[in-house]
Amino acid sequence: MLMVSWGFPRMPARVLLLLMASEKDSLDAGELATGLGVSPAAISGAVRYLIDVGLVVPRPHPGRRRATYAIPNAAWYEVSVLKTAYFRTVADRTRRGVNTLGGPETAAGGRFTDMADFFDFMADEIPQMLGRWRERQRDDG
Repeated sequence: MLMVSWGFPRMPARVLLLLMASEKDSLDAGELATGLGVSPAAISGAVRYLIDVGLVVPRPHPGRRRATYAIPNAAWYEVSVLKTAYFRTVADRTRRGVNTLGGPETAAGGRFTDMADFFDFMADEIPQMLGRWRERQRDDG
């Protein structure tokens, strides 16, 4: 429920946490549905969402009809790297809208400028933070 309160969709959050809590490296859709007490259709949409955001990878098995799903190594790191590009895009597009709103000295333009500045800051800071994370992982490993 914590992830849902942050805006993460409920079923993908449940699937993600089941995959994280499993002692198995990967689970198929049937195992996920059984583990959560839901229909396979609910699992399908949740898994698609998690694959799209980079938190789950499918693992096909030759000769088997069903793929299994797993959390990739360094999933949180990889998702954060992807978000950095998203932050830069948001900043750039928001900044382009400032003049359409009358410039940074207008109320709307000022809000857009603040938003662009924030996302520029995030795009600049996250790579540095992720670098420190990688160093910490090497030191702990």
